[in-house]
Amino acid sequence: MNVPLWAWAAFGAVVLVMLAVDLLAHRKEHVIGFKEAAIWSGVWVGVSLIFAVVVGLTLGGGAAVDFTTAWLLEKSLSVDNLFVFALIFGYFKVPRQYQHRVLFFGVLGALIFRGIFLGLGVTIVSKFAAILFVFGAILLYSAWKLISGDDDTIDPGKSIAVRLLRRIWPITDDYRGAKFFVKEAGKRFATPLLAVVVAIEAADLVFAVDSVPAVLAVTDDAFIVYTSNAFAILGLRALYFLLAGMLEKFHYLGKGLAFILAFIGVKLFLQAGHKVINPAIPEIPSLVSLGVIVVALTVAIVASIRYPKPPTDDDPASGPAPVGPAFDQAEQRVGEFSDHRQQHDGQQQSVGATVVLGVGEQEAKAHRGGDQLGGDQEQPGLGQRQPKAGEDRG
Repeated sequence: MNVPLWAWAAFGAVVLVMLAVDLLAHRKEHVIGFKEAAIWSGVWVGVSLIFAVVVGLTLGGGAAVDFTTAWLLEKSLSVDNLFVFALIFGYFKVPRQYQHRVLFFGVLGALIFRGIFLGLGVTIVSKFAAILFVFGAILLYSAWKLISGDDDTIDPGKSIAVRLLRRIWPITDDYRGAKFFVKEAGKRFATPLLAVVVAIEAADLVFAVDSVPAVLAVTDDAFIVYTSNAFAILGLRALYFLLAGMLEKFHYLGKGLAFILAFIGVKLFLQAGHKVINPAIPEIPSLVSLGVIVVALTVAIVASIRYPKPPTDDDPASGPAPVGPAFDQAEQRVGEFSDHRQQHDGQQQSVGATVVLGVGEQEAKAHRGGDQLGGDQEQPGLGQRQPKAGEDRG
């Protein structure tokens, strides 16, 4: 499909305007409530559907169906991202008022990296159609992992990107408001908030392994592929705050996503066979794919509501809880640290606090008075600001 240059320019203008409006609306850090998240979710869904109508009027009905199918497919696969967001925020104990800022910059990075991967994918498929067999196998394997409960759990503590960040910049032992960098004693330090953004970006790269082959099963047109992914990613922040605290209630969504991945995998195999083996091999139309995705998501959501998951003793009381044994140890040591300071107020002592970031291989010493973690140490921060010497503790 020959997409005119003005279409790309119009898409870029819409994205920039919406990002600017979003940034201005959230220029002051605050906790995103359900009502605000619902409004913004509606805005992003509305903008996406309006864009689909514009695509249909300018590029044809087939392109509009492809866009809507790819957008909804990416939107459904993004549910996995929401669980990971909750895990990362809980692991690093990110204050709720800073979570939107983290996701805003995380989305910007995702738009860039997705563009690179999707561009490579489109180029490879156009030259080597047989690669669709490999993409189909990836999706079927991902579906099997979901349905069998053998899906890999992302551990922020083992993120290579976070480890690399600590080697580039020393990281403070606490959050400094919404800042990503601070300068102290003439030296620049990163804050744990930057480490969280890096962890979010690293997680998105992992999910791109499924998303890129899936969208290429719908179409190999670069314009439809990227714009559909972009609009799905842009609405991801509002969707997270809308569903935060309710993710566990939709416990059948994983099964629904597994079915969708398996269906798209089969679609890829048929598509590859049609192009490589014999044109007589049928392909699954995008309109049929759209219907299957809608039905699968609807059934999964309705089943989750009608047959709720039995409550367990491990269910958190409200919101995502801190994840990982490292923070259990950290919380205990921080409590010991606070008790010690109350008994010896005014004394210049340093108290060791063992903080393990997922792997528990190294120890870092956190000193009273705002000492910093070094670049090679394992824990970027607890996410709880400790009082410094001379501050009012009351």
